[in-house]
Amino acid sequence: MKRILIIDDEPNARLNFRMALELEGYEVSEAPSGAAACEALLGELFDLAILDLRMPGMDGLTVLEQMREEGMATPVIIVTAYGSVPDAVRAMKLGAIDFLEKPLRPDDLRRLVAEVVERHRADYRERTEREDFATHLRAAKRQVNLQNFTLAEKHLQRALEFEPRSADALNLLGVLAELGGDYRNARKYYGRAIRVRHDHEAAQQNMRRLFELNVFGATEEPLNLGD
Repeated sequence: MKRILIIDDEPNARLNFRMALELEGYEVSEAPSGAAACEALLGELFDLAILDLRMPGMDGLTVLEQMREEGMATPVIIVTAYGSVPDAVRAMKLGAIDFLEKPLRPDDLRRLVAEVVERHRADYRERTEREDFATHLRAAKRQVNLQNFTLAEKHLQRALEFEPRSADALNLLGVLAELGGDYRNARKYYGRAIRVRHDHEAAQQNMRRLFELNVFGATEEPLNLGD
């Protein structure tokens, strides 16, 4: 039985998450604060943590930073308020690429939990004989969770050979480029993701952040996002 830790300061949210996941056979524990979460994670093993971003005291990304500093590789799903996805680079640096926005639907929660748990099964192997888009994208996400960014990039590039117009893969490549300080390629990948899907919120937020940071300098020409 897979064990999941729900980290959220709102009792109703924890209850809703618990009810949705216990119906699927998961063993669920709760932590009402960041400090309680760190204590639980140090004392027990979990297959997945569902982490609210905004909590009083220690916020979600701070909890995640402490987890990684302690050497915990537990995969994490971050829960955010609508439209408040955090700095993707900081999150990805900590191995977090899976987000759910509040208010969330139980079906979305169950779907993403199942996907992440399957991605990290103990007997999971990267099966190179299965050369398809889904296999390489799943492998890339797993390597990001494990903070193996070079291998993640290789899988994303292979995924794009099968589906060159995957906005999700393009956006993830953009974040990896930004993580390495390659802002020009980051902008290129975000722009391609937006051209493919004009409503891709993550790519739009990432692009806006780059321009707000003015990483290109005052003389840089704006990117043409048209076809």
